[in-house]
Amino acid sequence: MTTPVCTSGANVATRTSPYPSYSSYPSFTSYMKARQPVLLRTARSLTANPSDAEDLLQTALTKTYVAWERIEDHRALDGYVRRALLNTRTSQWRKRKVDEFVCDELPEPDGVVAGDPAEQQALHDAMWRAIMKLPARQRAMVVLRYYEDLSEAQTAEVLGVSVGTVKSAVSRALGKLREDPELEPVR
Repeated sequence: MTTPVCTSGANVATRTSPYPSYSSYPSFTSYMKARQPVLLRTARSLTANPSDAEDLLQTALTKTYVAWERIEDHRALDGYVRRALLNTRTSQWRKRKVDEFVCDELPEPDGVVAGDPAEQQALHDAMWRAIMKLPARQRAMVVLRYYEDLSEAQTAEVLGVSVGTVKSAVSRALGKLREDPELEPVR
């Protein structure tokens, strides 16, 4: 794109401009085709969803098309469309509605009453004391199975034993934990 620049009365030089010459958009179609990628990036910055950005741009371009004959300064078209994008997005945000329905039952489940934090901590400490009373091998298997949430096969692989050994050792360990007097209030 070249723009004439007057250097003297007789000589006319031309230079290349990095900015588009808006006089080169004689019609809305030529403007839209040339500037759509740039304007779409702007629309995407206003919405989280690419499909919503395309819809937003289409709405803004429709508003621009309706006002095309009234726009006097075609050098400010990008600003006009950007303002239309922003105003349209703001209107969409304001118009969003939250639907509320009257119903016989509340959709929320009944809340479980949270226990006293001190009691929960005391139970936690009692459980760890009971686990520490187990033999080292059973303790390792219980911790891997229930605290680290490993499967029986993964626990067996970590400890280098068979799956059957893990099953029987964990079963015996849980039996001992059930019989522990400190954990009596839990049952």
